[in-house]
Amino acid sequence: MAVLGGYCEGNNSITQAWVQQGFQPCFFFTLVPSVLLSVCLLLGALQYACYARFSRAMEPKYIPRSRLYRIQVLLSLFLALQPFGGLLWQGVGLRRLYGYMLLHACLWTLSWGCAIGLLQLEHTRVLAHDRTRGHGTVLLLFWALAFAAENLTLVCWRSPLWWWALEDTNQKVQFGFWLLRYICTFMLFVLGMKAPGLPHKPYMLLVNEEERDVENSQPLLTDASRTTSTWKDFRRKLRLLVPYMWPRGNHLLQGLVLFCMALMGLERAINVFVPIYYKNIVNELTVGAPWHTLAWTVCSYVGLKFLQGGGAGSTGFVSNLRTFLWVWVQQFTNRQVQVQLFAHLHGLSLRWHLGRRTGEVLRSVDRGTSSINSLLSYIVFSIVPTIADIVIGIVYFTSVFSAWFGLIIFVCMSLYLTLTIFITEWRTKYRRDMNRRDNEAKSRAVDSLLNFETVKYYNAESYEVNRFNDAIVKYQVSEWKVSASLGLLNQTQNLVIGLGLLAGSLLCAYFVTENKLQVGDFVLFGTYIIQLYTPLNWFGTYYRMIQNSFVDMENMFELFHEDQEVKDVVNASDLHLEAGQIEFENVHFSYMDGKEILQDVSFSVMPGQTLALVGPSGSGKSTIIRLLFRFYDVRGGCIRIDGQDISQVKQASLRAHIGVVPQDTVLFNDTIANNIRYGRILATDQEVQEAARAADIHDRILSFPDGYNTQVGERGLKLSGGEKQRVAIARTILKSPHIILLDEATSALDTETERNIQASLAKVCAHRTTIVVAHRLSTVVGADQILVLKDGHIVERGRHEELLQKGGVYAGMWLQQQTRDEGESKEHHTEKPQGSKKGS
Repeated sequence: MAVLGGYCEGNNSITQAWVQQGFQPCFFFTLVPSVLLSVCLLLGALQYACYARFSRAMEPKYIPRSRLYRIQVLLSLFLALQPFGGLLWQGVGLRRLYGYMLLHACLWTLSWGCAIGLLQLEHTRVLAHDRTRGHGTVLLLFWALAFAAENLTLVCWRSPLWWWALEDTNQKVQFGFWLLRYICTFMLFVLGMKAPGLPHKPYMLLVNEEERDVENSQPLLTDASRTTSTWKDFRRKLRLLVPYMWPRGNHLLQGLVLFCMALMGLERAINVFVPIYYKNIVNELTVGAPWHTLAWTVCSYVGLKFLQGGGAGSTGFVSNLRTFLWVWVQQFTNRQVQVQLFAHLHGLSLRWHLGRRTGEVLRSVDRGTSSINSLLSYIVFSIVPTIADIVIGIVYFTSVFSAWFGLIIFVCMSLYLTLTIFITEWRTKYRRDMNRRDNEAKSRAVDSLLNFETVKYYNAESYEVNRFNDAIVKYQVSEWKVSASLGLLNQTQNLVIGLGLLAGSLLCAYFVTENKLQVGDFVLFGTYIIQLYTPLNWFGTYYRMIQNSFVDMENMFELFHEDQEVKDVVNASDLHLEAGQIEFENVHFSYMDGKEILQDVSFSVMPGQTLALVGPSGSGKSTIIRLLFRFYDVRGGCIRIDGQDISQVKQASLRAHIGVVPQDTVLFNDTIANNIRYGRILATDQEVQEAARAADIHDRILSFPDGYNTQVGERGLKLSGGEKQRVAIARTILKSPHIILLDEATSALDTETERNIQASLAKVCAHRTTIVVAHRLSTVVGADQILVLKDGHIVERGRHEELLQKGGVYAGMWLQQQTRDEGESKEHHTEKPQGSKKGS
């Protein structure tokens, strides 16, 4: 049976706070639970009152089922019951129990019981107007104070009243209890920052999102302001990076990668030996070693220092050699990523390209590809070596000096890395928001410049400038938040590093004064720690750069994972085109579910014939052209060319036999010759000029000062509409396809230009299978077959004369156009006398 003593040990007074180089246990273990209980009871009562009045119970489906939350509860329960384990140990050992022990156990248990109640309250209820995520201030403050109290006991390590000497079984058991409390409070502090028992989004936002059913919308690029962790799907992202780091098929670059890894290992060894040789120099100078021994040691130290360079090896010979050799690997990586992504974007469907925002995509690609090299360099040559140096340092000091040095380094490093990671994760949302604002600003500028003609038409220059200025202001606000949070992170890191360096230096100096260590050992410790802290001080920068690179890469990875809607089937064969017969058999198609554009469309075009598609807007004429070119796959039915299903052949071989003259011809910002040559890249200059003659534009090109080397400008804006159409026709003539598709190629031109181009088109289409989408019926009078579409159905078919005789839809459209043309002709003739009269 334990003997019950007074309140404090040794009949001391509780008012004596500092006794024998440390806190008096009686004072310390009365103060700590009292503060914790006061915080939890007083502030917790206010929080409970607010919840009782303004909160609502969360629906069960929104309450997270988290293992980490259960760990939070179990750790709190363990801490609540831990003091009674200490009392039980005192009683079993027949040791004296003091009053402060009993009071500490009661107050400690009550405070942690209150914390568990608040934890459960926040897990199941939420304030009605809560727009934040994470635990409330009371719990976070409670866990922080509990962890700080366990750290505060370290200042008593020289006091004989505490357990640090580990001289008997009781001190070892008390040290074990402290170690368990330290680990548990640290884990609760860390988990408190993550808040696993609360929704990842504010509860009210979750409810509103479900009501709006926002999950049904799928934007082009995911909103960069979302709050998911950058490290989500880290393994998947890393698997994408590894192939670029190991250059397959290039044995020279693979050898360079292995050699760079070996240099990195050599740097780690050098970092260990530099402080050791510095220590040897100091000890040899102290004991008066012979000159040749001292000179050899100094030369060895200088040689190692030359290889190492600065404290972190940032300017040493080995580091510079590795950086120089790694450039070739970086270039390979950058080229592979950009080429693969560019090919992937070109492989995406027309549906995706019609919905993209060009400026946003280009910014995402630019930032994403540039971040690949940063990620590889920082992870392989910064983070991994830094962690390796930390582990080596802990092992070295624990084995050579004392376990206390290893503990100090471990605690300092763990606290530093933890705070760095959590603060950096916290400020990620500001970085994402800055990226989103940057995308918006650049996208707005690109859109405005691409549509500058519209801006000029409506005198909206000031409006566009103001919009761009507003976008820049919003970007700069987000940029300021990023900079401010970075300053907070840097100050936190400096504080942790300073405290760790102070504790370790004081301990080492004390051991030197006690003759347990030599002066050279103090120099070794200082040199090694500063050398260790230098890369650690950059660890925050490395981590931020890696995390920022992942943020920059997110949109690029989303581009990589955009599905190709139209794909070649496995073992697809080439299209073997013989005659050029086209068949549509019971084709159904819709751009979106619920609204069919084509319904049971069937027709055939014999080799060498011309088929015309007419009908009102939205009837499906251009859709047939796109399906034949296989921009989309049909939802039902089949499309065949010479009896071959086009969905079973390679897209490249299909499109190689089809030429298209679109309604709106878009040219590259290049010379006229290169734009024509785009029809067949390997064509000679003579073949290009022959194609231009056939399109009746050769003489016009020669009238330009630079001839065929004339730059056409952005999207061909320096050429007129008729000139652009003739370039497109020349491009198609140069391709010499067996099948030609004309998608309202002359609808945007005046009558005279249209007639001239129609003559050029007639030359192109001679003896070729042709499908024409017509706006003016007069251009398809000579077609072998005319299909009249309405609401996705073929309502009439036949030749021009046959359809007029039927007196149906086609005849009505023909009559309307004739009436309109006659009216325009009369108006034109009536204007002439007025003009001559006025002139006279």
